[in-house]
Amino acid sequence: MTFLPVEEQLRIIMRGIEKIVPQEELRKKLQHSQDAGTPLRIKYGIDPTGIDVHLGHTVPLRKMRQFQELGHQAVIIIGNYTALVGDPSGRDEARSKQLTEAEVETNATTYLTQVGKVVDMSRAEVHRNGDWFGKMSFANVLSLCGRVTVAQLLTREDFAKRYRQEKPIFLHECLYPVMQAWDSVQIRSDVELGGTEQLYSFMLARDLQAQENLTQQIAVMSPILVGLDGVRRMGKSLGNYIGISESPYDMMKKFMQLPDNVMKMYFELLTEVPLDDVDRLLAGHLKAAKVTLAKLVIAQYHSAEDADAAAARWQAEIGGEALPTDIPNVILDARLLADRTITAVKLFTALNFCTSNGEARRLIQGGGAKLGEEKTAITAHDQQITVTDGMLVWAGKKKYCRVKLA
Repeated sequence: MTFLPVEEQLRIIMRGIEKIVPQEELRKKLQHSQDAGTPLRIKYGIDPTGIDVHLGHTVPLRKMRQFQELGHQAVIIIGNYTALVGDPSGRDEARSKQLTEAEVETNATTYLTQVGKVVDMSRAEVHRNGDWFGKMSFANVLSLCGRVTVAQLLTREDFAKRYRQEKPIFLHECLYPVMQAWDSVQIRSDVELGGTEQLYSFMLARDLQAQENLTQQIAVMSPILVGLDGVRRMGKSLGNYIGISESPYDMMKKFMQLPDNVMKMYFELLTEVPLDDVDRLLAGHLKAAKVTLAKLVIAQYHSAEDADAAAARWQAEIGGEALPTDIPNVILDARLLADRTITAVKLFTALNFCTSNGEARRLIQGGGAKLGEEKTAITAHDQQITVTDGMLVWAGKKKYCRVKLA
């Protein structure tokens, strides 16, 4: 097997990586791999806690694909047993609901198809950690737990924070990092991919591998991709994610909601655009840069033609060249009307576009309140609006409905 020179491999691997621990060992592993002509075993674990793989998941998956293209072996762990526990990383409290085995299995059936949009599954190993945890006796579990101290567990930032705040830490949660680390022993990983919040589990895996007289893995950690709010990590439970199986147009609409300040992160972690080119794009028209970003990512999971069509549709609908095709109907109680009229403020609160009269006034003052296909601006909060059945109402560019009187 022919590998690229080690320095070239490192240059490719380092893009979009926040931390490698220990970094110098990665160079040595790559050199040994090249000298011996044997690929490194690259591990990534994913728990099927939902049915959607989102862009946050694709960050380490894209890195795994890069390792594949450099000649190394991808090893995917489907955490059908760790999913029963729930990853406590980055959580301030325990999960409110534990999944059942049936729920996990249902979710797992869709995962590999979606992962295959990123990783070359024809060259990947796939393991379910239930294959080894399901065979362990209680004595085996006790033996494994006996290798980890409570003091070690409390060095985890999430557990330490909850301990200081006197929030409960349940015993089953403490098993999660031990299980994740044992996965690395079972598949003899050389490199594990994930986010920076996984450092404790990655380092615990090194300890267990050393106890088993195995070579120790290297932790290659990416930054946490923030979600559509630009603040919190992208996640299904937070509803701030872009799923890779969503329609191209739905993905496009979500991309165009991104705060401008996260675009560089998205370009770096989700595309191959050279970073100098990214800086030039972001120094220009930000809306155009956002469209470029969206098209590049959408094309990875659909096609370039789908991405172009989604961009064209978004531009036409948001730009006013055509009406949206998904205008919802919202029922308005006719009893709220006096001679078929209503004040502007009451109209926008009655349609649930605004949660208060103050919010409705601000919308109107900002010029975002409009009527009809021609988008006629409402200019005063006490303006009397004559309501007709099917009337089109706009609250900014992205909220709209047709009024249905009842």
